[in-house]
Amino acid sequence: MSQGDGGLPSHRRIFSLAWPIILANCTVPLLGLADTAVIGRSGDARALAAIALGALIFNFIYWGCGFLRMGTTGLSAQAAGEGNEAELRATLMRALIIGAAIGIIGVASQHWIIQFSLGLLSADEGAEAIAAQYIAIRIWGAPASLATFAIMGAFIGLARSDLLLKVQLLLNGLNIVLDVLFAGFLGWGVQGIALGTALAEWTALLLALFLAVRLFQQRGEDGLVLFEWPRIFRRHALLRSFSVNRDIFLRTLLMLFGFGWFTNEAAQFGNVTLGANHVLLQFITFSAYLLDGYANATEPLIGNAVGARNVRLFDLAVRRSMTLAGATALVLAMLIYGLGPSGILLLTDIEAVRELARTFLPYSAAYVLLAFGAFQLDGIFIGATQTRDMRNASVISLGAFLLASWLLTPRWGNHGLWLAMIIYVVARAAALMIYFPRLRARVRE
Repeated sequence: MSQGDGGLPSHRRIFSLAWPIILANCTVPLLGLADTAVIGRSGDARALAAIALGALIFNFIYWGCGFLRMGTTGLSAQAAGEGNEAELRATLMRALIIGAAIGIIGVASQHWIIQFSLGLLSADEGAEAIAAQYIAIRIWGAPASLATFAIMGAFIGLARSDLLLKVQLLLNGLNIVLDVLFAGFLGWGVQGIALGTALAEWTALLLALFLAVRLFQQRGEDGLVLFEWPRIFRRHALLRSFSVNRDIFLRTLLMLFGFGWFTNEAAQFGNVTLGANHVLLQFITFSAYLLDGYANATEPLIGNAVGARNVRLFDLAVRRSMTLAGATALVLAMLIYGLGPSGILLLTDIEAVRELARTFLPYSAAYVLLAFGAFQLDGIFIGATQTRDMRNASVISLGAFLLASWLLTPRWGNHGLWLAMIIYVVARAAALMIYFPRLRARVRE
């Protein structure tokens, strides 16, 4: 590994790990932007609201299963740092099996998922009916998408962000092309968006599997050794994996509840407010994926530091990644504030949605500026697999958000809701900092 300072990571090394992830992540919000633009320019606020609802539900499903990526990253990085190739392969196989199983269960339970999830939301009946069609089609891509999460986690844990980039470019590039073709040119609307996404997810899984097998072969192992079943089902490793994944799942579920609360509260103000907030969330999502690149790049460095008991590597990885992420957040916030009005015009031609989105644009810029601390601390705790602390911090920050929403929204409406959202992202970082000194102390243990 090319490093500076006597074998410790330089800013350049961190950026070299981060930029492929950043580039790969950029394609994810570009997909959201494309979907919003295709539907938003149809002039139908109800269809735009349906996309917002459908995207929210799949965010709950996929982000809720984010432990398949995050848990695999931390465990893979630590196994690699220890030089334990057998456990590294077993870690990936455990995650693959779990991901595929959850996806199959999701397909089999799609009717219940649709009824339950839409029943929790407060939206126009017409928008909910269109969202139900979207979910029923897109759910067929879930087994492939969740299995791909596990492989992505291994790629990040092994600091092979170049492989992640290849898969992500194929997934989202093909997705955008199919969405524009099906929804735009063929006029299939929201159903076309869902079909294009599902097809792209299965195509990406095939590429990810091919690259994973080749990667382990390059590491000097036969790809068939991935199926070393006795090691995969070792009791101690299973319990550790279960503990890590459980905590990440609960942490993510709490965080998604917070975002779901934000969207549901906006829905109660009507389709125009829901659509405007959804447009602004595209800017936040785009920025979040950029910032997440630094967090992802930090995860293998932190994992290696924990495995090697190297506190100096840990400290430099933390400080230098924070510096890069903070500078990037400042630039992104300035771009959103300055260029946001033009971006709104590109995303929708519904004048009522445009006007309202411009009113609340400064809140999205402020959110991005203050978010980098929470993102970086997430990456640090994931790399160290200190997931219980992440779970506990999520409880604290969600409580702060709900309290702020309860106090501010009735008085100031959507302005109060956005202020509560900003308080939430600051509280996420503050809560994790409570546990940071203990995490650092554990590096030496």
